[in-house]
Amino acid sequence: MKRIIALLLAAIMVLSIMACGTTKEDDKENVKAPQTVGAVLLDEFKKNPQGTAQEIAERIIGNEIVPFMGGANPIEPGLLSGFDNAEITGFKEGCMFGPMMGTIPFLGYIFVLEDGADVDAFEKILEDNANLRWNICTEAEELTVESEGNTVFFLMSPKEFEEQQGE
Repeated sequence: MKRIIALLLAAIMVLSIMACGTTKEDDKENVKAPQTVGAVLLDEFKKNPQGTAQEIAERIIGNEIVPFMGGANPIEPGLLSGFDNAEITGFKEGCMFGPMMGTIPFLGYIFVLEDGADVDAFEKILEDNANLRWNICTEAEELTVESEGNTVFFLMSPKEFEEQQGE
């Protein structure tokens, strides 16, 4: 009788260990990769693409993921930072957003196009002329260009921001 009880207890213990344990593959599936800076800020844009280019840019640069003091400034068609010698035209309203100072490889724009404009062609112009190394000392790691209606989101940025000092 003692042997049967001992065998039952041993079997129960083995089954409980197997039920509670996870494999390394299970752990990998359960861990989500962090979103990139571009993906987080694109989500911010998509949540509310309404308003002026300035208002949208200020919402994006004010996102909690952005670890620096940023600003947003209206722009006019022509030569824009981040596009080398290509003139960017074809938008009725635009706003640039980025860090106030420093060498952070982060530069974004909100462009509002005329109703009926070819948004896909405008996005292609941005992608074809963007220079991820526009900033002399650093280089952006990702380029994000997407639109909602006639409003275009453009961002060159690192994939992630380093931990802020003091954390």
